[in-house]
Amino acid sequence: MKMKTKNLITNRSFYLFSQISETFAQLRISANGFSNVFIATRLGQMVCCVLGFVMILLFGGSLAFAQSSENVAAGLGSGNSGVWIDAHGVLEVLSLDNGQLEQQKLLAARKSYTQLPKSITIKSDLRFVSLKHLERAFVDANGSLTDEMRYLAGLTRIKYLFFFPDSKDIVIAGPAEGWYPGAEGMMVGIETGKPICELQDLVVALRAFAPRGEVVDVVGCSIDPTSEGNANMQKFLQNTRFDRNRINVFAENLRQSLGMQTIRVDGVSAETHAARVMVAADYRMKLIGIGVEKLPAGVNISTFIAKTDLSAQQSNKLHRWYFVPDYQSVVMTDDKTGIELVGDGVKLVTEEEVVDSITGKREIRSNSVDKASSEFTRSFSSQYPKLAKKILVYAQLRNLIDMFVCAAHIHEQNFYDKSDWSMDIFGDENKFKVQTYNSPKFVLPAVNYKTKGGKVGFPIGGIQIDPNEALSKENAKTEKNSQISKVRNKTKIELQNGQWWWD
Repeated sequence: MKMKTKNLITNRSFYLFSQISETFAQLRISANGFSNVFIATRLGQMVCCVLGFVMILLFGGSLAFAQSSENVAAGLGSGNSGVWIDAHGVLEVLSLDNGQLEQQKLLAARKSYTQLPKSITIKSDLRFVSLKHLERAFVDANGSLTDEMRYLAGLTRIKYLFFFPDSKDIVIAGPAEGWYPGAEGMMVGIETGKPICELQDLVVALRAFAPRGEVVDVVGCSIDPTSEGNANMQKFLQNTRFDRNRINVFAENLRQSLGMQTIRVDGVSAETHAARVMVAADYRMKLIGIGVEKLPAGVNISTFIAKTDLSAQQSNKLHRWYFVPDYQSVVMTDDKTGIELVGDGVKLVTEEEVVDSITGKREIRSNSVDKASSEFTRSFSSQYPKLAKKILVYAQLRNLIDMFVCAAHIHEQNFYDKSDWSMDIFGDENKFKVQTYNSPKFVLPAVNYKTKGGKVGFPIGGIQIDPNEALSKENAKTEKNSQISKVRNKTKIELQNGQWWWD
């Protein structure tokens, strides 16, 4: 299976869950030109190995995905995040142009986009959306999505979730503004440039915690090497002499020997935009970590490849980089009918560091934490707000996590029954389609190297979202000074026929 070459960066990183049982394939190799080579592919871990005088990072990884043409034609949403998936499910990553020409194109798109009613283009500090009335408006429109519906009236983030017993309404609220086709192929705010929240992503989150049936525990995905690929790579290492003068040739041949890797999505359909947002965020994080994707101006992150010590003493370090929600991002009212989502919502952690489910703080689970890996994840987390302004998929990931937390709270508090809303339309794929994208199935590994010391490694990680953890009594905080209740009490729901949002 051949891949197109359109200024592609073909990189991968494994998406895995800590809950997945440990299964692994190990290869011990004794070959001409190599000594003490040990390569392991293990869920939850990375093993680095001594190899001549070159460090090669092979990423079998999670990636972002482009919208297929039928999605664009149907107007179901936006956000290609700089990649393309062909009809066979093979993923390719496109170079992103952030130069002057691209900025001129974005400015022209902003000026020319006139498809929105004037009322919705007005920037609002707090816009409210009734989920039940939104579904009803979709039905009244004979199943035709308007731009207002598709982009949730211009919300750039969900700040509040409320249940109103008197009107039996479930309402989300947050800052909003008009939008236009912007950077990274997604709809962005006219004034702030932030990505606009999409109904298709919210529907995916609501279905994961639907009124009926089982709810999901965690959401994420996994990308794994094949047994055949491992065998081919072993054969390559056994029969190939390492030539330090031809590092790039060796790296490319090693990548080709491992071959295509398989992609699996868990918790949600792989054919949804929500799944693609998650893998896009994780993939590009790995690119930053190994120095393939350049950091935007004003963002200072200590990358792993820049800081790692390639001495022999470090050859068996285990590493894993993966995103988790900030589990202390929820504040709620005493009666739990209102919650506020605070902070940045996302953290990057290593295998040696985990987020404690009670305190929300990182705890070291190893006697020796790799300094380069730790510095990378810590600096990435601290720079996340700045990064999300420059690389918009990270803002999308934050918004998606907020949606899953809201959906979990709606289910946990039984707001569906209390509001007499069974989500008959949004909950049914036959009536409201969100599984409309080419499913990612395969991707080639990527290689980067550093000419000092030397290792071969498989960094693995991903995204692990457990919304119920953020809502637990150990993590969720109770409001002070009734700040959430005051917002809710000031809100009067007096909607006209067909109305579902208001400022």
